[in-house]
Amino acid sequence: MTNFRKDSRPWMSDLAQLKVFGLLGCAVVCLLIGLANGAIAIDLSALAYGTSSDLQKVVFSEIRSPRVFLAGLVGAALALSGATLQGLFRNPLADPGLIGVSSGAALGAVAMIVWGSQMDIPSTILPYALPLAAVFGAFLVTIFLFYFSSFFGGFNILTLILVGIAVNAFATVGIGLFQFLADDGQLRSLVFWTMGSFGRASWDAVIPASVLMSVGALVLLSQKRSLDLVQLGEAEALHLGVDVFLVRKLVILGSAVAVGAGVALSGIIGFVGLVVPHLVRLLIGARHQYLLPGSVGLGASIMIVADLLSRTIIIPAELPVSLVTSAIGAPFFLYLISRLRSS
Repeated sequence: MTNFRKDSRPWMSDLAQLKVFGLLGCAVVCLLIGLANGAIAIDLSALAYGTSSDLQKVVFSEIRSPRVFLAGLVGAALALSGATLQGLFRNPLADPGLIGVSSGAALGAVAMIVWGSQMDIPSTILPYALPLAAVFGAFLVTIFLFYFSSFFGGFNILTLILVGIAVNAFATVGIGLFQFLADDGQLRSLVFWTMGSFGRASWDAVIPASVLMSVGALVLLSQKRSLDLVQLGEAEALHLGVDVFLVRKLVILGSAVAVGAGVALSGIIGFVGLVVPHLVRLLIGARHQYLLPGSVGLGASIMIVADLLSRTIIIPAELPVSLVTSAIGAPFFLYLISRLRSS
């Protein structure tokens, strides 16, 4: 059980803070590596001094930069959402992809891709239309998941996974229906997008989505102490002055906004929200004061590296980034299941 008294060993807190800064620094290093490497290598020092070629400048500013920044933002959003959902549900298998939040966001985004051209959307909110549709889908799924699970036996592992399977199946049916209704141009976009990729990132799309993801992330980070107290049980947290119902609403809303805005541009990318929080707990511990920012740093790092691998393994072709994350996350998920069954 987590000890919430004042730490009698302040060096432990200093070490945890140092590890958090290390993970955030690792994200910066991965960002620079991702910007420099690809089908066309870019010398960042030459770029800074203005001696790089025109081709390198165009690739860096128009293609590489928005893609790498989006990969980092999506990785951070998925990892942070996974950590907070695991804390809220007190369930180590809570993950935006596994429990259906990402699928709900994908269904909302697909609906906007197919129906958006038929809507009279004002130009002022047009850049936000796709992320907002994904946020709405993720929000509906999270609300349904929370109330359905609490009504039928609470947030135990079996209930959460079964409800997630049902939600994912329903979303798959909806996405398939929209693919059937889409025209040829929309269908090509949907097939490429649903496989998970950052290949179509542009600053026009990344900036609005980054605003929404940042808002969602700030909401989640603000609940770090409350999530620590919730681990004691909801009744105990209430006695300690935590407004548990407000924490639920803020975590649900923050996760929906962060995941929805990211999925709207990247498609469904699994296992990041499941794997990263567990790795950070092994490195830093379970206190959300350190777990949440650590998950941001490690999630961004892993996603940037996964995107780098997806676009460099078979140059000039490109793998869907979801294949890379699934190759890493699926064995780890089986490992978690074996540990839970043996404990």
